[in-house]
Amino acid sequence: MGSIGELWWRSAQTTPGYLGRPDATTEAIVEGGWLRSGDMGRADEGGFVFIEDRLKDMIITGGENVYCPEVERVLVEHPAVAEVAVIGVPDEKWGETVKAVVVLTADEKADAAELIDYARSRLAKFKCPSSIDIVGDLPRNPTGKILKRSLRKPYWDGRERSI
Repeated sequence: MGSIGELWWRSAQTTPGYLGRPDATTEAIVEGGWLRSGDMGRADEGGFVFIEDRLKDMIITGGENVYCPEVERVLVEHPAVAEVAVIGVPDEKWGETVKAVVVLTADEKADAAELIDYARSRLAKFKCPSSIDIVGDLPRNPTGKILKRSLRKPYWDGRERSI
């Protein structure tokens, strides 16, 4: 109890699999009929389950799924963007909203409004960042992977949920 792990479940209502995608079915439904949810969570002493994070990198804003890599691919095409990480941050109306954290290319200039306009011309409105922070570098682990959990932390601290 209390430790975070991937949430799995099984029931008579569990999907039999992904249509025409046997590899995805094998990955999601494991021995014994357990469905891997892709959500990270924990259970408390009363048996209540709390979703804490996502195994996959997705934001749900107003019921719409936004895949961070899609937004990142668009923003990194801007000539002033060296690298970018997209995260979900709390939003009172939509639950989460899209935020980009951007490192600019040396000798290039851009501001948040310009980058948001750039994304809006290439993505559906709900996928576009509602805010952008421009930083000197992105937090990384020893292997170089961007630590999105560290980027999300200040926005979700003190809240009942972290996604």
